[in-house]
Amino acid sequence: MEPNQDFYPGLQTTQDIRYYAVSARFRPFNNENQTLVVQYTVKYDQQIDCGGAYIKLFSVDVNQDTLNEDSPYYIMFGPDICGKYKKIVQVILNYKDDYYFTKKNITCETDDFTHLYTLILRPDLTYEVKIDNYVVEAGHLEDDWDFLPPKKIIDNDLPKPDYWDERETIPDPMDKKPEDWDQPQRIPDPTVLKPDDWDEEMDGAWEPPLIPNPEYKGIWKPRIIKNPNYNGIWVQPEVDNPEYKPDPNIYKYYNISVIGLEILQGKSGTIFDNFLITNDEEYAEDAGNEMWGVTFEREWRRREGQDAAFKNINEQEPKGKESKKEKKKKATKVKDEL
Repeated sequence: MEPNQDFYPGLQTTQDIRYYAVSARFRPFNNENQTLVVQYTVKYDQQIDCGGAYIKLFSVDVNQDTLNEDSPYYIMFGPDICGKYKKIVQVILNYKDDYYFTKKNITCETDDFTHLYTLILRPDLTYEVKIDNYVVEAGHLEDDWDFLPPKKIIDNDLPKPDYWDERETIPDPMDKKPEDWDQPQRIPDPTVLKPDDWDEEMDGAWEPPLIPNPEYKGIWKPRIIKNPNYNGIWVQPEVDNPEYKPDPNIYKYYNISVIGLEILQGKSGTIFDNFLITNDEEYAEDAGNEMWGVTFEREWRRREGQDAAFKNINEQEPKGKESKKEKKKKATKVKDEL
């Protein structure tokens, strides 16, 4: 991973199928009774197919010289892409030395523009995840991570009452079968007569062939009506979980002292920049707009210029193979100039 000295500043991955680990140390701090805001920018300067672009926060005890995937961390946050279907924002939080993934599915950006990622943890146990300074997910730490046992559990000792009726509809008890309903399904064909030469001693008793009975109405069933005693589907009731104990310290991390990139990328080219850790949400938003917003706007202008130049080239009338070669050269020149 090297500093990018071209159009975009920041750290950039430079080799495909490579494991990267880089970190920076700062004065240790605690976020007790304070909001913690972690923010940075990511630009996929390549067609990313598989690779992480997340950051990690570590305690003062981490060994930066041997930083690897097994190094204990406090927070892992940022985009993670692998294949066609995994395109998510990871938010993994350490609680009592175990790692907990968010239960929410947060989709990350996958285009080649620079994007701003922000994680906010508050002392009231609420959180926000923002992309480009827009909230894409928010909630309560207890609800969206399984740090604690559930507040309620199923009471398996409480059986369904005998009177409970789960049948939404029932046969109408007032509906009675008509007296003339029962008719045979097949009857002798009245149009067929016994042949004159029929010999019952030799041929046996003559029986006419059977045909469908036009009076046959099928098996009688009473009409179906709504059940006046319907109680709904029985749901096993919940009771307070005796193992649940609230913990107001879920959000706290002590001696935060290192920020790092510890990632594996299949295709290199990702650019990281504008790292910020603060306790001021408003400052983080303003800083994001100032640092990321200028870059994003510049990229849009650059893209519009490229699109206009390519459109101009593609609208030119082709004049044989030689013209196609020249057209390709012009497109390459436009890309380099822009």
